[in-house]
Amino acid sequence: MDIQELGFKAGDVIEVIDATNKEWWWGRIMDSEGWFPASFVRLRVNQDEPMEQFSDHLEESQCGNEDQAGLGLLLGPGIPCKEQMRANVINEIMSTERDYIKHLKDIWEGYIKQCHKRTDMFTEEQLRTIFGNIEDIYKFQRKFLKDLEKKFNNEQPHLSEIGCCFLEHQTDFQIYSEYCNNHPNACIQLSKLMKVNKYVFFFEACRLLQKMIDISLDGFLLTPVQKICKYPLQLAELLKYTNPQHRDYKDVEAALNAMKNVARLINERKRRLENIDKIAHWQSSIEDWEGEDVLVRSSELIFSGEMTKLSQPQTKSQQRMFFLFDHQMVYCKKDLLRRDILYYKGRVDMDLMEVIDLEDGKEKDFNITVKNALKLRARSGDEVHLLCTKKPEQKQRWIQAFTDERKQVHHDRETGFSLTEVQKKQAMLNAFKSHPAGKPKAVTRPYCDFLLRQKHPSLPTALPQQQVFMLAEPKRKTTFWHNIGRLTPFKK
Repeated sequence: MDIQELGFKAGDVIEVIDATNKEWWWGRIMDSEGWFPASFVRLRVNQDEPMEQFSDHLEESQCGNEDQAGLGLLLGPGIPCKEQMRANVINEIMSTERDYIKHLKDIWEGYIKQCHKRTDMFTEEQLRTIFGNIEDIYKFQRKFLKDLEKKFNNEQPHLSEIGCCFLEHQTDFQIYSEYCNNHPNACIQLSKLMKVNKYVFFFEACRLLQKMIDISLDGFLLTPVQKICKYPLQLAELLKYTNPQHRDYKDVEAALNAMKNVARLINERKRRLENIDKIAHWQSSIEDWEGEDVLVRSSELIFSGEMTKLSQPQTKSQQRMFFLFDHQMVYCKKDLLRRDILYYKGRVDMDLMEVIDLEDGKEKDFNITVKNALKLRARSGDEVHLLCTKKPEQKQRWIQAFTDERKQVHHDRETGFSLTEVQKKQAMLNAFKSHPAGKPKAVTRPYCDFLLRQKHPSLPTALPQQQVFMLAEPKRKTTFWHNIGRLTPFKK
């Protein structure tokens, strides 16, 4: 953070000292002063009295059974009526939206366009990492603002009905998920470039040409992350000062829940993306892996555990470690000596399977007696797997896990969640870097086989030939009879 920027967190009260600039204000928190983005905060609609005290007055007024016209009167000196307070919130929403569009336009015209012109300084991949999908956000926000303007009542703002705008675009707000997930990578890429003077001078020139305030680029790129988190706060404030009889009340209430869900979805996707690195590292630790990577189809580990497996046509029982992901289940074998080493043995396509809870007793397909068992059977085909656990509660946990896996797949389809090819490749690349070539992941064979597979050490070519022979010749142990033989002067 720049030394002139004012650091703050949610819930802080900032005293505004200079608000001449629409985008960046100068404020004070305790003994600290500095610039802070105006779009990140919201003005208290009643500056003369604490909100809690006004709410008490309002509740007393409503308990007194005053008519609707009475609510239009002032409740006391310097205290605005509820309609005026709703108008203030509406005006704040409209004002911050217009400022936000101006902010996105400055990033687009001031930075992105200029960067695209300098192919000698930036690659397309670098620009995608730094700016993410901010262009898509800019296009969407312009459309969203137009819809807000149509519902905004300029003469009587408290009569505006803007709740429906948030409901109509609730799925469109999900594009912020990609930007928020990419933002940490953008900061890393940007910090690398800022270590080179020519990039520092270039970005500063872009800012000056666009006549933007003296804040670094990473500060501007943080705005969309803060903006999507601000919508639930604004809608909560709007709902607080909207009468239940207002035509916009139900839409505002639904819009608040919708935007909370959007924020929750963004957080969930961020968690899922953090998990793919763990999945990639897990796969890189598995020996004898075959087939496509787990991340080609899956992005979430649902459950894992040990079970006994029987599959047709062979009915030999096998103890295996199972890992249930969305869309597939991988099973591995533990090493005989090193139980922490796993060997890949196969996988099951869960999209093609149905899970059957078996009762203890005779199983018809395998013609054996089973206990704590369940069966995976292909909906079309002859593939059948019989799985047994040691305890009944473990079986129930697996049945619940299979149910959760189907729910996860259905939820991802509804929300449109999927990993990009870039995210998959990057995760696998990071995993392979942690296991560089030539460095064994672990001792994965019996000790004798491990020794046979070792390569002989290579010697420098500059080493004298005599020394090479000495190194190659194994050192013999000196025995008693060997020492006696060396005593030649005493021989007869």
